[in-house]
Amino acid sequence: MNFERFIARRVAASGQQSFSRLILRIAVVAVALSVAVMICSNALIAGFKKEISTKIFGFWGHIHITDTDINRSLLEAYPISKEQPFYPALDSIRRLEYMQEEEWLGRPVTRRKETRGGIHHIQVFAIKPGIIEAGKKKDKEIEGIILKGIGEDFDWSFMEQYIKRGRPIALPDSAMSDEILISDQTAARLQVDTGDTFIVHFVEQGEQLKRRFTVSGVYRTGLEEYDRKFALVDIRQIQRLLGWEEDQVSGFEVFIDDIDDLVPITEYIYFEELPPELYAETIREKLPEIFDWLDLQDINEVVILSLMIIVAIINMITALMILILERTNMIGILKALGTTNWGIRKIFLYYAAYIIVVGLLWGNLIGIGLCLLQERFEFITLSEENYYLSTAPIDLNFWPILLLNLGTLAVTLFFLIIPSYLVTSISPVKAIRFK
Repeated sequence: MNFERFIARRVAASGQQSFSRLILRIAVVAVALSVAVMICSNALIAGFKKEISTKIFGFWGHIHITDTDINRSLLEAYPISKEQPFYPALDSIRRLEYMQEEEWLGRPVTRRKETRGGIHHIQVFAIKPGIIEAGKKKDKEIEGIILKGIGEDFDWSFMEQYIKRGRPIALPDSAMSDEILISDQTAARLQVDTGDTFIVHFVEQGEQLKRRFTVSGVYRTGLEEYDRKFALVDIRQIQRLLGWEEDQVSGFEVFIDDIDDLVPITEYIYFEELPPELYAETIREKLPEIFDWLDLQDINEVVILSLMIIVAIINMITALMILILERTNMIGILKALGTTNWGIRKIFLYYAAYIIVVGLLWGNLIGIGLCLLQERFEFITLSEENYYLSTAPIDLNFWPILLLNLGTLAVTLFFLIIPSYLVTSISPVKAIRFK
């Protein structure tokens, strides 16, 4: 049996009947609260990034294929032919092998890797800005709107979950549809609902055009800035307004299976599949402001985790020093019996590890419990206009929680090595006489 661990276990057991009982409880509570906050912070930030990214990618796709001459804006409409060799054959790609440069022992190394997934869908789209007259006759307001034209290849699996009233627009083969799917904000501004009609004005080549649309449904994704601007219509409406042929579109939206494959699949499409006049880029490059905001959340997470670990370390250092001073007499006896300073320090480090592990168990119970309650009952609500979500999202993952626990244990014990030097300054003769 390990001598130091045996003594530490006996000290912990006897400490329940002495002053160290209070110190132990305070230390356990401090570690537990720190771990609970870290778990909740990690789950919340991961949930934010996952939910908001899913909404953006679901609305716009992961990769856009457009004409090389546009300035990478969502609003520009440069016609390209949809009769391309990669359409719709791209959606048959399941996995790709690619080469990636990494550093190994300070030297660049090229490794062969494989994507986790492939491409599961590709669809066409067209964009046309317009002007709507919001409100009733007395208090009309002129506001901009962007019509996104979609075709029969449009995947409704994402949008259907956000349609609050009505249904998706009909896309008959025989005739052009005049239906429109608008956001809840647009419906409120126009004071219309499903079944109502309104007119959208356009300017094309100096000529004023207008089209009447019938509201088939009202959606709300929670991305307030984009919900307010965009509406879905039949792509043939956009083609007629722009004077395009039936086979001309603004571009293609590509959906992939795994977001971690975004860069290698984009590079593969651009270098291997596209003709020189077309360009492929990620939606992250087209909408950098939202993703930059999401990246800032990583900084917030690092700050929170650092503060919580510091709190745990300070409490554990205080507890360890008090426990050492309380056990001065025991330390003197152990030294007199020939135990080395390092051996005695190990006893108190084992004791500290015991306190930390108990705190970790309670912290995990509290943190994971709160996350599961939020996931089930959604009692923490948010301003959807500011945060793009109506409730605080939760994304619990095993590996981050395991790393948080192991990291807290390792870092805290590492910083306890220094205060454990207090043992070396205790004289056996004086310590045995100490009462």
